[in-house]
Amino acid sequence: MMDNSDAPRPPTLLTVREVADYLRVHQRTAYRLITSGAIRAVKIGSQWRVPEPALMEFLESGMNASVSTGKKKTEPDQFKLPLD
Repeated sequence: MMDNSDAPRPPTLLTVREVADYLRVHQRTAYRLITSGAIRAVKIGSQWRVPEPALMEFLESGMNASVSTGKKKTEPDQFKLPLD
């Protein structure tokens, strides 16, 4: 009997709806981010799937962009996500 406990697990794949829910945006906005390449995704048949790490990279890119703008500390922290 083989023990696969050390085998790498594939990432969780999210649907467009799940991405939209997570980002709290409309599904069309999530779809546009995916099809534009802003969020890395894979098309399986006619449906898009987003690996969870790709969504986290997208969020981190928005957070890193906010930090690099050098905003004054008197302003609240804001994360700028590339929605266009």
